[in-house]
Amino acid sequence: MTRTGSKTRKAPAPARFDRRAFLGGVSASLLCARPALAQRVADLRGSIDADQLGVRPGAPDDQSAQMQAAIDAAAERGRALFLPGGRYAVSNLRLRPGSRLVGLAGQTRFDYQGGGHLLFAENASSVGMEGIRFDGGNRALGEYTPGLLHFADVSDLDITGCTVQGSSKSGLALDRCQGRVTGNTLSGARQAGLRSIEARGLAILDNTVLDCGNAGILVYRWNAGEDGTIVSGNRIERIRAIDGGTGQNGNGINVFRASGVIVRGNRITDCAFSAIRSNSGSGLLVSGNSCLRSGETAIYSEFAFLGAVIADNLVDGGAIGISIANFLDGGRLATCSGNIIRNIANEGPYPAEVQGFGIGIAVEADTAVTGNVIEGAARIGLHMGWGRYLRDVSATGNIIRDCPTGVAVTVVEDAGPALLANNMISGASDGAIVGYRWKDPATGDLIRAGANLPAHLTLSGNLAG
Repeated sequence: MTRTGSKTRKAPAPARFDRRAFLGGVSASLLCARPALAQRVADLRGSIDADQLGVRPGAPDDQSAQMQAAIDAAAERGRALFLPGGRYAVSNLRLRPGSRLVGLAGQTRFDYQGGGHLLFAENASSVGMEGIRFDGGNRALGEYTPGLLHFADVSDLDITGCTVQGSSKSGLALDRCQGRVTGNTLSGARQAGLRSIEARGLAILDNTVLDCGNAGILVYRWNAGEDGTIVSGNRIERIRAIDGGTGQNGNGINVFRASGVIVRGNRITDCAFSAIRSNSGSGLLVSGNSCLRSGETAIYSEFAFLGAVIADNLVDGGAIGISIANFLDGGRLATCSGNIIRNIANEGPYPAEVQGFGIGIAVEADTAVTGNVIEGAARIGLHMGWGRYLRDVSATGNIIRDCPTGVAVTVVEDAGPALLANNMISGASDGAIVGYRWKDPATGDLIRAGANLPAHLTLSGNLAG
């Protein structure tokens, strides 16, 4: 017996291969051999097969109308829509509340046919997709859509194990969404692999983002405010900056005006600008990330932020390792601890500005710099302050090796207090601790200055060799 809605009817004798009967027959053996797969088979027993609703995998003609009807029918019945392996030529699909599309990973493929967007959902809850490859074919998208797949005001969103590739804009665009984006591969987008605006509790976990034109993962808000997105365990590689600029493009993970964001345990390589860049993002936590071969500043907390924790990251390659900057614009209150920074070059993707490149760590206001290891910065290991923009900065227990200047600290009038204590500095050919006026050295090595130190500086227990 099978049940449809509130009516019970006798199932007809099968006239052809019945997928659900087959799945039921093999589930017992799968439980012994592959428990995880068997569980997924059991989960799909209540689904509706798309081919039973007139959708034909591999058909050469456009199947948008048939696919939309199948999506609507499945959602109306409260069922997942199972999509057998094959190619589906579709465009301009819309998901209803409760829609869930399930394919066979690596086999079920939606090919965008042009004329607007591929998939859209708005003001919906409990929407999900799993195991589907979405291919934009680099075809033009409508002016109204920011991405190949666009979700707006969707709660309980679940996108798992999908592939999104070849978008002429962003791959996956989320507006005011809550839910999880887990274990997907996003590649070849002209803009961002994934762009989220004004999230409401979003988790971006364990995805792979590759070969995108301007950004890997964007977490943005129109106005500064609480966002709470978690970006964790992602692998991001080869992010370009095809639209140019001096940092708005070319970043692996970019946080803008979003507060309370956690960026943790990601592996980010070969970005044109930053591996992780936060602009005006307060309450930021950046920890345990691996940042390799960045083109500019590897980890950046800049402009009007209040509160940033940057801890236990590995930075190998870049033009600046970590920058916590822009006290002029209100950027302050941070800890920078336990990081390893090495191989920092004196060349960036544009002509050097302000203090220039070749710096391991740069900080300005209300910041503790503790227990970091910096090796092989081309100019300066630790840069403290910029002109008069220095206040309440302590550098304690750091190891700085093989940097021409170990520490450059501002000695411009009106600069605030700074403490350097118990740091070990070796191989600093131009001085272990040197006072700077803006871009230029203005003192000898202060580690030997004794009582002649500038009044705003306190030095204690530092070792130079």
